Amino acid sequence: MNKHNSLRSRWLSNMVIIFCILGLVCIVLIGVTFTMYYYANMRADMKARASQASQFFGSYVGQNYDDYYQSCVTYAKNFELSNNMELQFINAEGVLVTSSYGHWAGSSPSTPEIAGAINSRENDDFVGINPDTGEHIIAISCPMIYSNGEVVGVLRYVTSTRLVNLQIVYILLTALVVFALLLAVLILSSTHYIRSIVVPVGEITQKAKKIANGSYGAQIQKAYNDEIGELVDTINDMSIKISRNEKMQADFISSLSHELRTPLTAINGWSETLLGDENLDEQTARGMKIISKEAERLTEMVVDLLDFTRLQDNRLTLNVEQADIRAEFEDTVYMYSSRLSQDGIHLECLDNDDEIPMIACDCKRLRQVFLNILDNAAKHGREGGRIEASMSYEKGMVVVRIRDFGPGIPEDELPLVKKKFYKGSSKTRGTGIGLAVCDEIVDMHGGTLTLENAPGGGTLVTIQLPDTQ
Repeated sequence: MNKHNSLRSRWLSNMVIIFCILGLVCIVLIGVTFTMYYYANMRADMKARASQASQFFGSYVGQNYDDYYQSCVTYAKNFELSNNMELQFINAEGVLVTSSYGHWAGSSPSTPEIAGAINSRENDDFVGINPDTGEHIIAISCPMIYSNGEVVGVLRYVTSTRLVNLQIVYILLTALVVFALLLAVLILSSTHYIRSIVVPVGEITQKAKKIANGSYGAQIQKAYNDEIGELVDTINDMSIKISRNEKMQADFISSLSHELRTPLTAINGWSETLLGDENLDEQTARGMKIISKEAERLTEMVVDLLDFTRLQDNRLTLNVEQADIRAEFEDTVYMYSSRLSQDGIHLECLDNDDEIPMIACDCKRLRQVFLNILDNAAKHGREGGRIEASMSYEKGMVVVRIRDFGPGIPEDELPLVKKKFYKGSSKTRGTGIGLAVCDEIVDMHGGTLTLENAPGGGTLVTIQLPDTQ
């Protein structure tokens, strides 16, 4: 998993999402608040002016219509706020009588508050889009009533909300700019803070991986005295303890292996001596063969254990010299084929015309690798009854291939089979360290050892060795 796609991205995305949600909520609240504030002030101011005007005209309403009409025209003509709003006088039929914008400023308005004021005999207002012009307006209509109770018309104040809306938009844009600046500050500060966590955690992860891969005893430099520092102390302590345990384990295995070699040598020697006695009855000879075979298998395990301890302590060395690798390989196959034939397994060495060059190698160690892989092929691919071995020269590399015809290796276990002590789902007896030792020996020669499932079944082991060192 990519660390840049985990902690850092999750932290930033969560912080940004939360901050954006809160910011947008705040901006919406600011917009709603200022809209309500400005609109409420405009409506209150217009209602107050309408009430004052209606009271002023109360004395004229009781006179004849001509005097009332002339008073309306004069008042509208001298209206001081014509630049900000329009004053209209509308008769009881909803027809425009006069306006501060001119005697016949336009068609009669059709907003619903006019009829509402006439019918209810009380002030009424309208906020919305003027159906005649499509403009956003606020309108206040105040009924004009004769002394006999008859509604003679409506005094109407109307103004555009364009400037107010622009002011609200400006406020919202300012809020967005402030929000963007705060978001940038948040991202920068969060990035710095996350970096102070991600970088040390990344270093700890790399060191922990090295420890997990076998660098026991490695220490992580402590740079903080907080929770990260406590984690570093814990991993360092764990690394030291694992290193001590590994050293104790390696010492014990090495000591035990050396102690086992002496009695095993005696068992192998005496079993061979006794098998050479022609007077042994059949059952005793059979038992001695079993003893000899099991002692030989145990000796091979002891050798693997000794090599493993050398590998753990970096004491596994090579005695390199120029050698005929083809002769070494063919001798190993020929020697091992006679042993496998006793178990009913046919080991076939596939010939080719490739000229195999001399290479610098440790013949003893490579022979150990060949034998170990052939032994694994015999144990795990026994039911196939056949093993194929070949050597070729390809692109400057000596390539050895050994294939069995058994059940193969489960795909999920292929990446793990070369790890020490790993045996997987196989029920075949073994220590689980042979392939780990072989892989290390091949790697020390500058080569590679790979395992894969062969087409048609079975396991294919490929060893590639460079022709120069």
